[in-house]
Amino acid sequence: MILTVTPNPSLDRTYEVPSLDRGAVVRATGERVDPGGKGVNVSRAVAAAGRRTVAVLPLGGAPGALVADLLDAQGIEVAPVPVAGATRSNIALAEADGVLTKINAPGPELTAAEQELLLETVRQQSRDAAWIACCGSLPRGLALSWYAELVARAHAVGVRIALDTSGPALLRALRERPDVVKPNAEELAGAVGRPLATVGDAVKAAGELRERGARTVLASLGADGQLLVDDAGAWFGTARVSAVRSNVGAGDASLAGFLIAGGTGPDALASALAHGAAAVQLPGSVMPGPADLDPSGVTVTADVPVDRPLKEAVT
Repeated sequence: MILTVTPNPSLDRTYEVPSLDRGAVVRATGERVDPGGKGVNVSRAVAAAGRRTVAVLPLGGAPGALVADLLDAQGIEVAPVPVAGATRSNIALAEADGVLTKINAPGPELTAAEQELLLETVRQQSRDAAWIACCGSLPRGLALSWYAELVARAHAVGVRIALDTSGPALLRALRERPDVVKPNAEELAGAVGRPLATVGDAVKAAGELRERGARTVLASLGADGQLLVDDAGAWFGTARVSAVRSNVGAGDASLAGFLIAGGTGPDALASALAHGAAAVQLPGSVMPGPADLDPSGVTVTADVPVDRPLKEAVT
């Protein structure tokens, strides 16, 4: 079982539009309403693969009730933490050329009692977990050290933990040696405080995160591919994508694919690539199932092309 923790979940509305013109009336060609949040998306991808998952998340108000109903309809076990504030609602505008505009609400502020109940619920639900995936931004009220506390508590009960967050919350959590961290290129550059222009720059930055405590770094480099660095070495991989429809949740699908395949080594990287590539070719934040995957389009190598310039270099 893969347990996910989403401290700041959302109700996500995605509109597909031909193009986005400021000040104009834009008529959507498609609309979706999905439960949102990075950890929620990991659970959705795990469930789509036919695996058991439990989603721990604070929920409040009518949006929170709808999130729970939507997750239940997808076969996901929900361990809700009741909160006084309403769960946030987000909007994404997906243009025909693949450009995505997102409007994310801040979400409710959690009280000290709600914060502790969230940690206690994770502890109770983690007994049967092979992995805990903790993902996304921290809601108002949670200290920047909250993820570090969660990693420490997971390790205290012998559960492996994967962390997908950024900024100071990520840097503080590294001290507790998370088993996996999954930054994108921008988050990786922010963590080391310098731009990334080549795959080699990303390898070096991932190595620095490992020096600070991360045991494994799974870095999403956008259209350039993905990078895995751990005790055994480094691997680089790419996946064939026919057309990008929406990149909402693609990184979360990748993390789910990685954990489903064991969470270590090149085979897990290949699974991450296949899931991420499938996700960007689906509408909104739809998570891929086995029928959507194209393993034949995935390439993984230990011969990392360190001199290759990144198409989406972070400056």
